[in-house]
Amino acid sequence: MIRFTAWCTFIRLGLALLFPLTATTTTTLAQSESPPPIPREFRAAWIASVWNLHWPSKPGLTTTQQQAELTQLLDLAKKLRLNAVILQVRPAADALYDSNLEPWSHHLTGQMGKSPGYDPLAFAVKEAHDRGLELHAWFNPFRASISPSVSPSENHVTQTNPDDILSVYSYKWLNPGSPFARNHALKVITDVVQRYDVDGVHIDDYFYPYPKNPSTGPAPIKDNAAFDAYRENGGSLELHDWRRQNIDTFVEELYAAVKAEKPWVKVGISPFGIYRPGIPESIDATLDSYDHIFADSLKWLHQGWCDYMSPQLYWRIDDKPHSFTTLTDWWKEENKAGRHLWPGIASDRIAKSPDYRPASESLRQIEHTRTHDDTHGHIHWSIQPLNENRKDLATLLAKDAYPTLALVPASPWLSPQIPDPPTVRLEPGSTPTLKFPDDASPAISWFTIQTQSDNTWQTVAIIPPTQTTFTLNSTPDQIAVTTINRYGTQSPPTILTP
Repeated sequence: MIRFTAWCTFIRLGLALLFPLTATTTTTLAQSESPPPIPREFRAAWIASVWNLHWPSKPGLTTTQQQAELTQLLDLAKKLRLNAVILQVRPAADALYDSNLEPWSHHLTGQMGKSPGYDPLAFAVKEAHDRGLELHAWFNPFRASISPSVSPSENHVTQTNPDDILSVYSYKWLNPGSPFARNHALKVITDVVQRYDVDGVHIDDYFYPYPKNPSTGPAPIKDNAAFDAYRENGGSLELHDWRRQNIDTFVEELYAAVKAEKPWVKVGISPFGIYRPGIPESIDATLDSYDHIFADSLKWLHQGWCDYMSPQLYWRIDDKPHSFTTLTDWWKEENKAGRHLWPGIASDRIAKSPDYRPASESLRQIEHTRTHDDTHGHIHWSIQPLNENRKDLATLLAKDAYPTLALVPASPWLSPQIPDPPTVRLEPGSTPTLKFPDDASPAISWFTIQTQSDNTWQTVAIIPPTQTTFTLNSTPDQIAVTTINRYGTQSPPTILTP
Protein backbone atom coordinates (compact mmCIF):
# COMPACT_ATOMS: atom_id res chain seq x y z
CA MET A 1 0.00 0.00 0.00
CA ILE A 2 2.91 2.38 0.70
CA ARG A 3 4.23 1.88 -2.83
CA PHE A 4 0.74 2.45 -4.28
CA THR A 5 0.27 5.70 -2.30
CA ALA A 6 3.67 7.02 -3.33
CA TRP A 7 2.98 6.21 -6.97
CA CYS A 8 -0.38 7.99 -6.79
CA THR A 9 1.27 11.06 -5.27
CA PHE A 10 3.85 11.11 -8.06
CA ILE A 11 1.15 10.86 -10.73
CA ARG A 12 -0.94 13.63 -9.10
CA LEU A 13 2.04 15.96 -9.00
CA GLY A 14 2.88 15.22 -12.62
CA LEU A 15 -0.69 15.82 -13.76
CA ALA A 16 -0.88 19.08 -11.83
CA LEU A 17 2.25 20.36 -13.58
CA LEU A 18 1.30 19.15 -17.07
CA PHE A 19 -2.41 19.97 -17.06
CA PRO A 20 -3.46 22.27 -14.17
CA LEU A 21 -7.00 21.85 -12.84
CA THR A 22 -9.39 24.63 -11.98
CA ALA A 23 -9.24 25.82 -8.40
CA THR A 24 -12.57 24.17 -7.57
CA THR A 25 -11.52 20.63 -8.56
CA THR A 26 -9.21 18.01 -7.16
CA THR A 27 -7.72 14.93 -8.75
CA THR A 28 -6.94 11.83 -6.72
CA LEU A 29 -6.19 8.20 -7.42
CA ALA A 30 -6.98 6.81 -4.00
CA GLN A 31 -7.78 3.12 -4.23
CA SER A 32 -10.82 3.45 -1.96
CA GLU A 33 -12.40 5.90 -4.40
CA SER A 34 -11.89 3.79 -7.52
CA PRO A 35 -15.04 2.86 -9.44
CA PRO A 36 -16.03 -0.76 -10.10
CA PRO A 37 -14.66 -2.36 -13.28
CA ILE A 38 -16.58 -1.71 -16.46
CA PRO A 39 -17.97 -4.98 -17.87
CA ARG A 40 -15.93 -6.59 -20.65
CA GLU A 41 -17.77 -8.20 -23.56
CA PHE A 42 -17.42 -8.11 -27.32
CA ARG A 43 -20.82 -7.09 -28.71
CA ALA A 44 -20.84 -6.90 -32.47
CA ALA A 45 -22.89 -7.38 -35.62
CA TRP A 46 -21.90 -8.23 -39.17
CA ILE A 47 -22.78 -5.69 -41.89
CA ALA A 48 -22.58 -7.41 -45.28
CA SER A 49 -22.17 -5.60 -48.59
CA VAL A 50 -22.25 -8.68 -50.84
CA TRP A 51 -25.47 -8.81 -52.87
CA ASN A 52 -26.28 -5.50 -51.09
CA LEU A 53 -27.57 -7.52 -48.16
CA HIS A 54 -27.27 -4.84 -45.50
CA TRP A 55 -25.31 -1.87 -46.79
CA PRO A 56 -25.62 -0.15 -49.12
CA SER A 57 -29.21 -1.32 -49.60
CA LYS A 58 -28.82 -1.16 -53.38
CA PRO A 59 -26.21 -0.02 -55.87
CA GLY A 60 -26.28 3.46 -57.32
CA LEU A 61 -27.35 5.42 -54.25
CA THR A 62 -25.96 8.92 -53.92
CA THR A 63 -23.13 9.64 -51.50
CA THR A 64 -25.61 11.27 -49.13
CA GLN A 65 -27.94 8.29 -49.25
CA GLN A 66 -25.15 5.76 -48.70
CA GLN A 67 -23.74 7.69 -45.78
CA ALA A 68 -27.17 8.17 -44.23
CA GLU A 69 -27.85 4.43 -44.40
CA LEU A 70 -24.54 3.59 -42.77
CA THR A 71 -24.81 6.17 -39.99
CA GLN A 72 -28.31 4.90 -39.22
CA LEU A 73 -26.89 1.41 -38.66
CA LEU A 74 -24.07 2.80 -36.54
CA ASP A 75 -26.55 4.86 -34.52
CA LEU A 76 -28.50 1.68 -33.91
CA ALA A 77 -25.38 -0.15 -32.75
CA LYS A 78 -24.60 2.65 -30.31
CA LYS A 79 -28.19 2.78 -29.05
CA LEU A 80 -28.17 -0.97 -28.36
CA ARG A 81 -24.81 -0.62 -26.54
CA LEU A 82 -22.88 -2.74 -29.00
CA ASN A 83 -19.17 -1.89 -29.10
CA ALA A 84 -18.14 -3.10 -32.56
CA VAL A 85 -19.32 -3.59 -36.11
CA ILE A 86 -17.79 -5.91 -38.70
CA LEU A 87 -18.12 -4.24 -42.08
CA GLN A 88 -17.58 -6.19 -45.31
CA VAL A 89 -15.14 -4.20 -47.44
CA ARG A 90 -14.02 -6.84 -49.95
CA PRO A 91 -16.83 -9.15 -51.10
CA ALA A 92 -15.19 -10.56 -54.26
CA ALA A 93 -11.73 -9.19 -55.06
CA ASP A 94 -13.22 -5.70 -55.15
CA ALA A 95 -13.09 -2.77 -52.75
CA LEU A 96 -15.49 -0.64 -50.76
CA TYR A 97 -12.60 1.76 -50.21
CA ASP A 98 -10.08 3.65 -52.30
CA SER A 99 -7.59 1.05 -53.54
CA ASN A 100 -4.75 0.90 -56.03
CA LEU A 101 -4.83 -2.90 -55.90
CA GLU A 102 -8.46 -3.70 -56.70
CA PRO A 103 -11.40 -1.97 -58.41
CA TRP A 104 -14.29 -0.23 -56.72
CA SER A 105 -17.06 -2.70 -55.91
CA HIS A 106 -20.13 -2.72 -58.14
CA HIS A 107 -22.20 -2.94 -54.96
CA LEU A 108 -21.58 0.78 -54.52
CA THR A 109 -22.39 2.25 -57.91
CA GLY A 110 -23.69 -0.65 -59.99
CA GLN A 111 -20.53 -0.65 -62.09
CA MET A 112 -17.27 -2.26 -61.05
CA GLY A 113 -14.43 0.25 -61.06
CA LYS A 114 -16.64 3.33 -60.76
CA SER A 115 -15.89 5.57 -57.78
CA PRO A 116 -18.76 6.43 -55.44
CA GLY A 117 -17.26 9.90 -54.97
CA TYR A 118 -15.96 9.35 -51.44
CA ASP A 119 -14.07 6.73 -49.44
CA PRO A 120 -16.67 4.56 -47.65
CA LEU A 121 -14.17 2.85 -45.33
CA ALA A 122 -12.58 6.10 -44.19
CA PHE A 123 -16.08 7.44 -43.55
CA ALA A 124 -17.12 4.27 -41.70
CA VAL A 125 -14.05 4.24 -39.44
CA LYS A 126 -14.54 7.84 -38.35
CA GLU A 127 -18.28 7.51 -37.81
CA ALA A 128 -17.89 4.26 -35.85
CA HIS A 129 -15.19 5.67 -33.60
CA ASP A 130 -17.21 8.81 -32.98
CA ARG A 131 -19.92 6.54 -31.57
CA GLY A 132 -17.58 4.49 -29.36
CA LEU A 133 -17.59 1.53 -31.74
CA GLU A 134 -14.69 -0.54 -33.02
CA LEU A 135 -14.61 -1.03 -36.79
CA HIS A 136 -13.38 -4.41 -38.05
CA ALA A 137 -12.78 -4.63 -41.81
CA TRP A 138 -14.17 -7.88 -43.20
CA PHE A 139 -12.48 -9.50 -46.21
CA ASN A 140 -13.27 -12.50 -48.34
CA PRO A 141 -9.77 -13.70 -49.25
CA PHE A 142 -10.42 -15.92 -52.27
CA ARG A 143 -13.86 -15.29 -53.76
CA ALA A 144 -13.36 -13.43 -57.05
CA SER A 145 -16.84 -13.24 -58.61
CA ILE A 146 -20.32 -13.87 -57.25
CA SER A 147 -22.19 -13.95 -60.55
CA PRO A 148 -21.51 -14.03 -64.30
CA SER A 149 -23.92 -11.11 -64.62
CA VAL A 150 -21.38 -8.78 -62.95
CA SER A 151 -19.12 -7.28 -65.61
CA PRO A 152 -15.52 -7.16 -64.36
CA SER A 153 -13.40 -4.07 -64.84
CA GLU A 154 -10.12 -4.28 -66.74
CA ASN A 155 -8.07 -4.26 -63.55
CA HIS A 156 -10.07 -6.99 -61.80
CA VAL A 157 -8.02 -10.06 -60.94
CA THR A 158 -10.15 -12.30 -63.15
CA GLN A 159 -8.91 -10.22 -66.09
CA THR A 160 -5.32 -9.57 -65.06
CA ASN A 161 -4.50 -13.07 -63.74
CA PRO A 162 -6.85 -15.59 -65.39
CA ASP A 163 -4.42 -18.47 -64.79
CA ASP A 164 -4.87 -18.01 -61.04
CA ILE A 165 -8.67 -18.22 -61.21
CA LEU A 166 -10.87 -21.28 -60.66
CA SER A 167 -14.39 -21.56 -62.07
CA VAL A 168 -16.66 -23.35 -59.60
CA TYR A 169 -20.40 -23.48 -60.23
CA SER A 170 -21.36 -19.88 -61.07
CA TYR A 171 -18.48 -18.45 -59.04
CA LYS A 172 -14.93 -17.51 -59.85
CA TRP A 173 -12.35 -18.18 -57.16
CA LEU A 174 -8.78 -17.14 -56.56
CA ASN A 175 -6.96 -20.44 -56.39
CA PRO A 176 -5.56 -20.84 -52.83
CA GLY A 177 -2.96 -23.17 -54.34
CA SER A 178 -1.50 -20.24 -56.27
CA PRO A 179 1.24 -18.31 -54.45
CA PHE A 180 0.10 -15.22 -56.36
CA ALA A 181 -3.46 -15.59 -55.08
CA ARG A 182 -2.40 -15.94 -51.46
CA ASN A 183 0.12 -13.09 -51.68
CA HIS A 184 -2.39 -10.86 -53.43
CA ALA A 185 -4.96 -11.36 -50.68
CA LEU A 186 -2.30 -10.64 -48.04
CA LYS A 187 -1.23 -7.51 -49.90
CA VAL A 188 -4.83 -6.26 -50.09
CA ILE A 189 -5.46 -6.78 -46.38
CA THR A 190 -2.18 -5.29 -45.16
CA ASP A 191 -2.74 -2.29 -47.45
CA VAL A 192 -5.94 -1.57 -45.52
CA VAL A 193 -4.19 -2.06 -42.19
CA GLN A 194 -1.48 0.42 -43.26
CA ARG A 195 -3.81 3.14 -44.50
CA TYR A 196 -6.90 2.96 -42.29
CA ASP A 197 -7.38 3.14 -38.55
CA VAL A 198 -9.29 -0.14 -38.35
CA ASP A 199 -9.45 -1.98 -35.04
CA GLY A 200 -9.49 -5.43 -36.59
CA VAL A 201 -9.38 -7.43 -39.80
CA HIS A 202 -11.83 -10.26 -40.20
CA ILE A 203 -12.09 -13.21 -42.59
CA ASP A 204 -15.11 -15.46 -42.92
CA ASP A 205 -15.61 -19.13 -43.82
CA TYR A 206 -15.07 -19.00 -47.59
CA PHE A 207 -11.70 -20.70 -48.04
CA TYR A 208 -12.25 -23.25 -50.78
CA PRO A 209 -15.78 -23.14 -52.26
CA TYR A 210 -18.60 -24.86 -50.40
CA PRO A 211 -19.97 -27.93 -52.22
CA LYS A 212 -23.59 -27.77 -53.37
CA ASN A 213 -24.10 -31.34 -52.15
CA PRO A 214 -21.74 -32.16 -49.25
CA SER A 215 -22.81 -35.82 -49.27
CA THR A 216 -20.90 -36.26 -52.54
CA GLY A 217 -17.69 -34.61 -51.32
CA PRO A 218 -15.94 -31.30 -52.10
CA ALA A 219 -16.95 -28.91 -54.87
CA PRO A 220 -15.54 -29.78 -58.32
CA ILE A 221 -12.30 -27.80 -58.10
CA LYS A 222 -10.00 -27.93 -61.12
CA ASP A 223 -6.70 -27.08 -59.45
CA ASN A 224 -4.72 -29.96 -60.96
CA ALA A 225 -2.14 -27.71 -62.62
CA ALA A 226 -1.18 -26.01 -59.36
CA PHE A 227 -1.12 -29.33 -57.51
CA ASP A 228 1.01 -30.97 -60.20
CA ALA A 229 3.47 -28.05 -60.05
CA TYR A 230 3.67 -28.49 -56.28
CA ARG A 231 4.47 -32.20 -56.64
CA GLU A 232 6.99 -31.57 -59.43
CA ASN A 233 8.81 -29.17 -57.09
CA GLY A 234 9.24 -31.89 -54.48
CA GLY A 235 5.99 -31.64 -52.53
CA SER A 236 4.82 -34.88 -50.96
CA LEU A 237 1.35 -34.09 -49.60
CA GLU A 238 -1.78 -35.65 -51.03
CA LEU A 239 -4.34 -33.37 -52.69
CA HIS A 240 -6.59 -32.69 -49.69
CA ASP A 241 -3.66 -32.21 -47.31
CA TRP A 242 -2.09 -29.82 -49.83
CA ARG A 243 -5.27 -27.78 -50.03
CA ARG A 244 -5.42 -27.54 -46.24
CA GLN A 245 -1.76 -26.52 -46.17
CA ASN A 246 -2.53 -23.71 -48.63
CA ILE A 247 -5.14 -22.29 -46.25
CA ASP A 248 -2.96 -22.91 -43.18
CA THR A 249 -0.13 -20.99 -44.84
CA PHE A 250 -2.41 -18.10 -45.68
CA VAL A 251 -3.85 -17.86 -42.15
CA GLU A 252 -0.41 -18.02 -40.50
CA GLU A 253 1.04 -15.42 -42.87
CA LEU A 254 -1.99 -13.17 -42.49
CA TYR A 255 -1.57 -13.04 -38.72
CA ALA A 256 2.15 -12.31 -39.01
CA ALA A 257 1.64 -9.66 -41.71
CA VAL A 258 -0.98 -7.74 -39.74
CA LYS A 259 1.12 -7.79 -36.57
CA ALA A 260 4.16 -6.58 -38.51
CA GLU A 261 2.19 -3.52 -39.63
CA LYS A 262 0.18 -2.70 -36.52
CA PRO A 263 0.44 -5.21 -33.67
CA TRP A 264 -2.68 -3.86 -31.95
CA VAL A 265 -5.02 -4.59 -34.88
CA LYS A 266 -6.98 -7.71 -33.99
CA VAL A 267 -7.19 -10.60 -36.44
CA GLY A 268 -10.52 -12.42 -36.37
CA ILE A 269 -11.64 -15.59 -38.13
CA SER A 270 -15.21 -16.83 -38.43
CA PRO A 271 -15.14 -20.47 -39.60
CA PHE A 272 -18.02 -22.88 -40.07
CA GLY A 273 -19.18 -23.73 -36.55
CA ILE A 274 -18.71 -27.51 -36.74
CA TYR A 275 -15.08 -28.53 -37.04
CA ARG A 276 -15.84 -32.07 -38.22
CA PRO A 277 -18.86 -34.39 -38.02
CA GLY A 278 -18.71 -36.36 -34.79
CA ILE A 279 -16.51 -33.77 -33.04
CA PRO A 280 -17.64 -33.54 -30.34
CA GLU A 281 -19.20 -36.97 -30.31
CA SER A 282 -22.87 -35.93 -30.29
CA ILE A 283 -22.53 -33.59 -33.27
CA ASP A 284 -23.93 -34.74 -36.59
CA ALA A 285 -23.35 -32.89 -39.86
CA THR A 286 -23.22 -33.57 -43.59
CA LEU A 287 -20.65 -30.88 -44.32
CA ASP A 288 -17.10 -31.61 -43.23
CA SER A 289 -15.39 -28.22 -43.26
CA TYR A 290 -12.00 -29.91 -42.73
CA ASP A 291 -12.37 -32.12 -45.81
CA HIS A 292 -14.79 -30.11 -47.98
CA ILE A 293 -13.59 -26.51 -47.72
CA PHE A 294 -10.17 -27.53 -46.33
CA ALA A 295 -10.36 -25.37 -43.23
CA ASP A 296 -8.40 -26.69 -40.24
CA SER A 297 -9.81 -24.04 -37.94
CA LEU A 298 -8.92 -26.01 -34.82
CA LYS A 299 -5.24 -25.87 -35.81
CA TRP A 300 -5.42 -22.09 -36.23
CA LEU A 301 -6.94 -21.72 -32.78
CA HIS A 302 -4.38 -24.05 -31.18
CA GLN A 303 -1.50 -22.23 -32.89
CA GLY A 304 -2.81 -18.79 -31.87
CA TRP A 305 -2.97 -17.56 -35.49
CA CYS A 306 -5.81 -15.22 -34.60
CA ASP A 307 -6.78 -12.91 -31.77
CA TYR A 308 -10.37 -14.01 -31.80
CA MET A 309 -12.22 -16.97 -33.23
CA SER A 310 -15.92 -16.59 -34.01
CA PRO A 311 -17.24 -19.99 -35.08
CA GLN A 312 -20.61 -19.64 -36.76
CA LEU A 313 -22.76 -21.44 -34.20
CA TYR A 314 -26.07 -20.86 -35.92
CA TRP A 315 -28.01 -23.71 -34.29
CA ARG A 316 -30.45 -23.52 -31.41
CA ILE A 317 -29.54 -24.31 -27.82
CA ASP A 318 -31.84 -27.35 -27.83
CA ASP A 319 -31.01 -28.53 -31.36
CA LYS A 320 -30.06 -32.17 -30.76
CA PRO A 321 -27.87 -32.90 -33.83
CA HIS A 322 -25.83 -29.76 -33.26
CA SER A 323 -26.57 -27.89 -30.04
CA PHE A 324 -25.29 -24.34 -29.63
CA THR A 325 -24.45 -25.12 -26.02
CA THR A 326 -22.51 -28.29 -26.83
CA LEU A 327 -20.55 -26.61 -29.61
CA THR A 328 -19.75 -23.50 -27.56
CA ASP A 329 -18.48 -25.64 -24.70
CA TRP A 330 -16.34 -27.73 -27.08
CA TRP A 331 -14.73 -24.69 -28.70
CA LYS A 332 -14.02 -23.29 -25.25
CA GLU A 333 -12.29 -26.51 -24.19
CA GLU A 334 -10.17 -26.44 -27.35
CA ASN A 335 -9.04 -22.85 -26.86
CA LYS A 336 -5.54 -23.94 -25.83
CA ALA A 337 -3.83 -20.68 -26.82
CA GLY A 338 -6.22 -18.59 -24.72
CA ARG A 339 -7.49 -16.39 -27.53
CA HIS A 340 -10.85 -14.66 -27.50
CA LEU A 341 -13.73 -16.97 -28.40
CA TRP A 342 -16.72 -14.92 -29.59
CA PRO A 343 -19.30 -17.16 -31.29
CA GLY A 344 -21.47 -15.99 -34.15
CA ILE A 345 -25.17 -16.34 -33.31
CA ALA A 346 -27.97 -16.57 -35.88
CA SER A 347 -30.25 -13.73 -34.84
CA ASP A 348 -31.23 -13.60 -38.52
CA ARG A 349 -33.19 -16.85 -38.04
CA ILE A 350 -35.59 -15.32 -35.55
CA ALA A 351 -39.16 -15.88 -36.78
CA LYS A 352 -37.95 -17.23 -40.12
CA SER A 353 -38.97 -20.54 -41.69
CA PRO A 354 -38.25 -23.30 -40.90
CA ASP A 355 -36.94 -22.33 -37.45
CA TYR A 356 -39.39 -19.64 -36.34
CA ARG A 357 -37.11 -18.84 -33.45
CA PRO A 358 -38.28 -16.50 -30.71
CA ALA A 359 -36.08 -13.52 -29.94
CA SER A 360 -35.40 -15.08 -26.55
CA GLU A 361 -33.21 -17.69 -28.29
CA SER A 362 -30.53 -15.08 -29.02
CA LEU A 363 -30.68 -13.82 -25.45
CA ARG A 364 -30.32 -17.36 -24.08
CA GLN A 365 -27.29 -17.93 -26.28
CA ILE A 366 -25.69 -14.68 -25.16
CA GLU A 367 -26.26 -15.71 -21.57
CA HIS A 368 -24.53 -19.05 -22.18
CA THR A 369 -21.45 -17.36 -23.63
CA ARG A 370 -21.15 -15.48 -20.35
CA THR A 371 -20.64 -18.71 -18.43
CA HIS A 372 -17.12 -19.06 -19.90
CA ASP A 373 -14.19 -16.78 -19.07
CA ASP A 374 -12.92 -16.64 -22.66
CA THR A 375 -16.29 -16.34 -24.40
CA HIS A 376 -17.45 -13.01 -23.09
CA GLY A 377 -18.51 -11.89 -26.51
CA HIS A 378 -20.55 -12.76 -29.58
CA ILE A 379 -21.41 -11.47 -33.04
CA HIS A 380 -24.94 -11.20 -34.42
CA TRP A 381 -25.56 -12.51 -37.88
CA SER A 382 -26.58 -9.99 -38.80
CA ILE A 383 -27.32 -6.29 -38.27
CA GLN A 384 -30.60 -6.76 -40.19
CA PRO A 385 -32.83 -8.37 -37.52
CA LEU A 386 -31.57 -5.80 -35.02
CA ASN A 387 -32.40 -3.01 -37.44
CA GLU A 388 -35.88 -4.46 -38.01
CA ASN A 389 -36.36 -5.06 -34.26
CA ARG A 390 -37.62 -8.43 -35.40
CA LYS A 391 -39.94 -9.93 -32.80
CA ASP A 392 -38.75 -7.15 -30.42
CA LEU A 393 -35.17 -8.44 -30.57
CA ALA A 394 -33.53 -5.00 -30.37
CA THR A 395 -35.83 -3.95 -27.55
CA LEU A 396 -35.01 -7.08 -25.55
CA LEU A 397 -31.28 -6.77 -26.19
CA ALA A 398 -31.17 -3.18 -24.94
CA LYS A 399 -33.31 -3.98 -21.91
CA ASP A 400 -32.09 -7.39 -20.81
CA ALA A 401 -28.82 -8.33 -22.56
CA TYR A 402 -27.09 -4.94 -22.75
CA PRO A 403 -28.41 -2.77 -19.90
CA THR A 404 -25.01 -1.08 -19.47
CA LEU A 405 -22.04 -0.20 -21.64
CA ALA A 406 -19.23 -2.71 -22.01
CA LEU A 407 -15.62 -2.53 -23.09
CA VAL A 408 -14.14 -4.88 -25.67
CA PRO A 409 -12.01 -7.43 -23.77
CA ALA A 410 -8.29 -6.65 -23.68
CA SER A 411 -5.75 -8.77 -25.57
CA PRO A 412 -2.91 -9.15 -23.04
CA TRP A 413 -0.89 -11.55 -25.26
CA LEU A 414 -0.34 -8.60 -27.62
CA SER A 415 0.94 -6.21 -24.95
CA PRO A 416 0.89 -6.32 -21.13
CA GLN A 417 1.62 -2.59 -20.79
CA ILE A 418 -0.80 -0.61 -18.61
CA PRO A 419 -1.45 2.92 -19.89
CA ASP A 420 -1.05 6.04 -17.80
CA PRO A 421 -4.11 7.64 -16.22
CA PRO A 422 -5.63 10.33 -18.45
CA THR A 423 -4.85 14.00 -18.18
CA VAL A 424 -8.22 15.71 -17.84
CA ARG A 425 -9.68 18.72 -16.11
CA LEU A 426 -13.07 20.21 -15.35
CA GLU A 427 -14.34 23.32 -17.10
CA PRO A 428 -16.59 25.66 -15.10
CA GLY A 429 -20.28 25.64 -16.00
CA SER A 430 -23.77 24.73 -14.82
CA THR A 431 -22.93 21.06 -15.29
CA PRO A 432 -19.42 19.59 -15.39
CA THR A 433 -17.57 19.55 -18.70
CA LEU A 434 -14.49 17.38 -19.02
CA LYS A 435 -11.63 18.82 -21.05
CA PHE A 436 -9.08 16.46 -22.60
CA PRO A 437 -5.82 17.39 -24.35
CA ASP A 438 -6.11 18.36 -28.01
CA ASP A 439 -3.13 16.15 -28.88
CA ALA A 440 -3.96 12.82 -27.27
CA SER A 441 -1.44 10.05 -27.78
CA PRO A 442 -2.03 7.82 -30.84
CA ALA A 443 -1.61 4.89 -28.43
CA ILE A 444 -5.03 5.72 -26.92
CA SER A 445 -8.23 4.14 -28.25
CA TRP A 446 -10.80 5.39 -25.77
CA PHE A 447 -11.50 7.34 -22.63
CA THR A 448 -14.09 5.92 -20.24
CA ILE A 449 -16.22 8.15 -18.03
CA GLN A 450 -17.94 6.93 -14.87
CA THR A 451 -19.84 8.98 -12.31
CA GLN A 452 -20.75 8.42 -8.68
CA SER A 453 -23.89 9.81 -7.07
CA ASP A 454 -25.37 8.63 -3.77
CA ASN A 455 -22.59 6.03 -3.46
CA THR A 456 -23.56 4.43 -6.79
CA TRP A 457 -21.27 4.32 -9.81
CA GLN A 458 -22.48 4.20 -13.39
CA THR A 459 -20.65 4.13 -16.72
CA VAL A 460 -21.68 7.22 -18.64
CA ALA A 461 -19.66 7.10 -21.85
CA ILE A 462 -16.81 5.56 -23.83
CA ILE A 463 -15.42 8.23 -26.14
CA PRO A 464 -12.59 8.42 -28.70
CA PRO A 465 -9.50 10.55 -28.03
CA THR A 466 -10.52 12.86 -30.89
CA GLN A 467 -13.38 14.08 -28.68
CA THR A 468 -11.73 16.71 -26.51
CA THR A 469 -14.75 17.71 -24.38
CA PHE A 470 -17.60 15.87 -22.72
CA THR A 471 -20.44 17.54 -20.82
CA LEU A 472 -22.37 15.62 -18.17
CA ASN A 473 -26.12 15.94 -17.78
CA SER A 474 -25.91 16.57 -14.04
CA THR A 475 -23.36 17.15 -11.30
CA PRO A 476 -22.27 13.91 -9.59
CA ASP A 477 -20.29 13.50 -6.40
CA GLN A 478 -17.28 12.12 -8.27
CA ILE A 479 -16.14 11.51 -11.82
CA ALA A 480 -13.71 8.75 -12.78
CA VAL A 481 -11.92 8.84 -16.13
CA THR A 482 -9.63 6.13 -17.50
CA THR A 483 -7.56 5.56 -20.62
CA ILE A 484 -7.97 2.48 -22.81
CA ASN A 485 -4.94 1.77 -24.97
CA ARG A 486 -4.84 0.16 -28.41
CA TYR A 487 -4.65 -3.32 -26.88
CA GLY A 488 -7.75 -2.77 -24.76
CA THR A 489 -5.86 -2.38 -21.47
CA GLN A 490 -7.29 0.10 -18.98
CA SER A 491 -5.37 2.63 -16.91
CA PRO A 492 -5.89 3.46 -13.24
CA PRO A 493 -8.58 6.12 -12.90
CA THR A 494 -8.21 9.84 -12.61
CA ILE A 495 -10.84 10.90 -10.03
CA LEU A 496 -12.37 14.37 -10.29
CA THR A 497 -14.56 16.01 -7.65
CA PRO A 498 -16.76 18.85 -8.96
